[in-house]
Amino acid sequence: MDELNSISQTLALSMGAAWDSGINLYATLLMLGYLAHTGNIDLPPDLMIVADPLVMAAAGLMYCVEFFVDKIPGVDTGWDTIHTFVRIPAGAMLAAGAIGDIGPVAELSAAIIGGGLAAATHATKAGSRVLINTSPEPFSNWTASVGEDIAVFFGVWASIQHPSLFILALIVFILLLVWLIPKLWRGIKRVFRFIGRMFGWSEPEESDEKTQTWAETFGSKPSSTGKLPEPE
Repeated sequence: MDELNSISQTLALSMGAAWDSGINLYATLLMLGYLAHTGNIDLPPDLMIVADPLVMAAAGLMYCVEFFVDKIPGVDTGWDTIHTFVRIPAGAMLAAGAIGDIGPVAELSAAIIGGGLAAATHATKAGSRVLINTSPEPFSNWTASVGEDIAVFFGVWASIQHPSLFILALIVFILLLVWLIPKLWRGIKRVFRFIGRMFGWSEPEESDEKTQTWAETFGSKPSSTGKLPEPE
């Protein structure tokens, strides 16, 4: 039983660090470092570097920057784009470091899975922000940003205090991602297609051009069968 608990704790910490990194890397580093530095948790040796005061200070500084940048519509999307190259490899490294001294095979496996999980959570966050930015008011951005920060701090806490429940919740989250990401992608494509039309960067879709031509010619849209109506 103790061995099973140890495995679940290691797995939850590894995947929890990767999941949180995809949302807010600096908040993840800051909380893990603080908990380890104050003696509230015992991190594996490869992960104890996050408890170094210099690392904590750097993470805290960058978290403060992200806290404000993440609440500016449009700027948050640019920030997320840049951090595609930061959050994903960092999530893989944290996942591998949380495995401990089990072995290089386990560390590499954790890095692969952790990197994929960080990529999935990052894509979900960045994609949802693109859609939220279509709203003219800033309150939805602020709400989303604060909610993400709370989710990160709660995720770190849950992965340490309730590893089994966290693993179950993570499985549910992954299943939701399988359903959600294609919908997010379609929404993002519509947003960028609309922006492209506004600035003349892209032409209207062929179907839209046909519909407009039919409407101008015959005074009505084509039928559901796609056939042109007969002119009067």
